[in-house]
Amino acid sequence: MSIHNPMSKPSTSKPNFEKLNVYRLAEDLADRIWDIVVTWDRFAQDAVGGQVVRAADSVGAYIAEGIGRGSHPDNRRFVRTARGSLYETIHFLRRAFRRNLLTKAQTDALKPLLEELPPRLNAYLNSIGRFSSAE
Repeated sequence: MSIHNPMSKPSTSKPNFEKLNVYRLAEDLADRIWDIVVTWDRFAQDAVGGQVVRAADSVGAYIAEGIGRGSHPDNRRFVRTARGSLYETIHFLRRAFRRNLLTKAQTDALKPLLEELPPRLNAYLNSIGRFSSAE
């Protein structure tokens, strides 16, 4: 039995944001953070977990929303906001590590994504309006 995603489009084409590597990286980061946070105790989830999950989810959400706005200036503004959400995510991950909520193995697994995303976001930001395939 297959499960149908009610949010999926009936056609086989993906929205433009789903084709972006930077969006897929943001989605991967958010999913990995979720998988970690759901294992924390209730206090940790309430104190820092919800904030780091929301911040990480916002990175991809702002990329998607920027494309949906339909103008280059709006898209650039939302990508800058996505970058801010990424830095917020990093802040809360630092807090979680300091509070012994993250293991070294977990931080080692997240580190490559956290190093790759900022320059990818900046490159995407700089490409908006320059190439027709950027959006």
